[in-house]
Amino acid sequence: MRISLGSLIIKFALTAVSVCGQSKPAFEVATVKPSAPMDQAKMLAALEGGKMPYGATIKNGRAEYTYLDLKTLLTYAYVVKPYQISGPDWMATTRYDIVAKMPAGSPKSDAPRMLQSLLEERFRLTTHRASVEHSVLALVAGKGGPKLKASAETPSGVEENSPLQPGEMKMDGPEGPVRVRVDMATGSSVIDMGPKGKMSYRIVPGAQTIKLEFSRTTMGGFADMLTEMFTLLGGAGGRQVIDRTEVKGYYDGSLEFSLAEILEMARAQGIDLPAAVGRPDNGQAVASDPRGGSSLAEAVQAMGLKLQSQKAMVDLVIVDHIDKTPSDN
Repeated sequence: MRISLGSLIIKFALTAVSVCGQSKPAFEVATVKPSAPMDQAKMLAALEGGKMPYGATIKNGRAEYTYLDLKTLLTYAYVVKPYQISGPDWMATTRYDIVAKMPAGSPKSDAPRMLQSLLEERFRLTTHRASVEHSVLALVAGKGGPKLKASAETPSGVEENSPLQPGEMKMDGPEGPVRVRVDMATGSSVIDMGPKGKMSYRIVPGAQTIKLEFSRTTMGGFADMLTEMFTLLGGAGGRQVIDRTEVKGYYDGSLEFSLAEILEMARAQGIDLPAAVGRPDNGQAVASDPRGGSSLAEAVQAMGLKLQSQKAMVDLVIVDHIDKTPSDN
């Protein structure tokens, strides 16, 4: 039977219409509840049980989003950074716990679109996308050049199904799996971000500082680390840090900055820390103690790098409408 070109075009068009008419993937069932207040005891209990006290875990057809605000949930749903979400300020305050079941046989990669469907249904979310010129912080080399050590190894991806080592936990970030090891005795953590490199940090009690070390990291990966740190700390308005160093390769480095910034971050995120946490023996606040270390921005300068305010086009997900209270489960 002879099939004309016109007939084929019509069949392809009908197929395209059919595909476009299909609804987005959705969770089979899901519960959405406001998160209970987070305090130090709950955080420690979760870590001792081998579970992160916040974040996303998607495994065996089950998706859990724990102690996350709506702005962060949108970063998972649209696979973007927090600075790429434009919406009401209150989106970053109220936190939710979501437990959902994916349809049998659903790939893990469907979870973001399923989360979109859930937010649209329960919070009546509507959005549109736009590319807008925004202020950013450009990471550039200082006069003497970066004071970094070239890495002996290149990073590798985080294996999805490889066994966890003792004390190690896995969580799902918007851009892929992340492995975390926490040592509660020393207050230190190691975070393996796969292709972005590895980061570790620990508290230096005598100096009242945080020491951050990174390895096998590109300048682009380091800029992403800084973006997340500034977003959490609230510094520089949570602006994006972009790499404009023109430095290629993988590097190891470290920086040390005030513990007070981290404590302020935790309290701003709603974590109930005892008033004595972060205070030296004399009871004075760390922020007023000159031994409390430099700011994060100053620590970056000590590495032979600078942060300059510049303009760049940023792709945004703009929230047109979202309810403060979700509909009933």
